[in-house]
Amino acid sequence: MEPSSPDISILRQCELLGLPRSSYYYQPRGESPLNLKLMRLLDEQYTRTPFYGSPKMTLWLREQGHEINHKRVERLMSVMGLQAIYPKPNTSKPHPENKIYPYLLRGVKIDHVDQVWSADITYIRMRAGFLYLTAVIDWFSRYVLSWQLSNTLESSFCVEALEAALKIKQPEIFNTDQGTQFTSEDFTGILKDGEIAISMDGRGRCLDNIFVERLWRTVKYEEVYLHDYQTPAEAYLGLKRYFEFYNTQRYHQALDYKTPYEVYNFKSKNAGRSSKEEGQAIPEYHLNSAQKLSN
Repeated sequence: MEPSSPDISILRQCELLGLPRSSYYYQPRGESPLNLKLMRLLDEQYTRTPFYGSPKMTLWLREQGHEINHKRVERLMSVMGLQAIYPKPNTSKPHPENKIYPYLLRGVKIDHVDQVWSADITYIRMRAGFLYLTAVIDWFSRYVLSWQLSNTLESSFCVEALEAALKIKQPEIFNTDQGTQFTSEDFTGILKDGEIAISMDGRGRCLDNIFVERLWRTVKYEEVYLHDYQTPAEAYLGLKRYFEFYNTQRYHQALDYKTPYEVYNFKSKNAGRSSKEEGQAIPEYHLNSAQKLSN
């Protein structure tokens, strides 16, 4: 962005980048500088040790020289959407009125694309704030079909990511955790309308959604931690570049050193159709609503 440009207005620059203008004027607020520093540390340590709950995180922060109590760590982890991924009671808190669906993938062999898709949410740090990232991934190919950013944990950005992914293809089974974003009728209703089987992780089971957990670790070590995003617009552009690289250029040992794009398109049941018939293979990415990012 060049705010002083005499030739191109801020509005036009945002249009050319495909960004809501409000993201340019976004002013982060809500957490103190100390809390933001603690959240950055928690995010990095959680990526290394996702089995740490708030008691162990508290001990770890104290070892780093931060005199902090357990309740503060627990609150910050809640804001960040972090929960230790090991078997324990009450790790997921679905809305009491939302239906919880059974886990359908125990013992199921994943042997083709569009057999199982999955979605999850993770925390994305910025210099003076943070965002939430959700993504939809195909289990067999590791292909990221869509993703969205938001500065709130409301369900709408997860719904937008789901709708964007379904413009490309449709899975047989869609797996998520039991969070309120994914148990909401807005989200599950779309799956039911498409006659897609709904699967939800068992509480606290770290392996039920392991492909998305691996994706988050990869994104953070290879992109987020290497950059210091100043604004949501910078985060968006950085993640856009990274997901394009991840899908089309990053080789995966588990895929016999092919890219997710190669595997997803080669193995697709619609591989013989034209791109117009089967839909755009490389998804378009966009920020969540301007209203959310201006809050």
